[in-house]
Amino acid sequence: MNKVILIGRLTRDPELRTIASGTSTTSFSVAVNRPFTNQDGTREADFINCVAWRKQAENIAKYCSKGTQVAVEGRIQTRSYDAQDGTKRYVTEVIADNVTFLTPKGANASSNNDFQPDYNQSMPSDIATTDISEDPFKDFGQEVVLSEDDLPF
Repeated sequence: MNKVILIGRLTRDPELRTIASGTSTTSFSVAVNRPFTNQDGTREADFINCVAWRKQAENIAKYCSKGTQVAVEGRIQTRSYDAQDGTKRYVTEVIADNVTFLTPKGANASSNNDFQPDYNQSMPSDIATTDISEDPFKDFGQEVVLSEDDLPF
């Protein structure tokens, strides 16, 4: 199975092109934060090249710009071509089957050049919390007892 799901921000404005057959295609790059920090304590990002086709490509070019947050569903594809200098080049990219725009309508995504959210900001103090000293599942019936042999892993 070849399935990719990415959530990140566009690193540049999408590039809309029309190929000889009249089909629209858009190339764009998505910055996706890594789930861990490096030795310096900062969060790094990967920059993933993506391609969309037809109406999806036109919508991305029309409604997205640098900084727009998107969710991309697609597949990884590799291809090669001969460069002008005669060398063979290899490209790995995500072919986007579905792109969901996550930046709210009217938000100026292009003014948001910070692809690294502040993960150290404090949470609001008025968020309701649950007391975990009491079993939250006590009213759901009998206790289920499992042995090591019952587990599939």
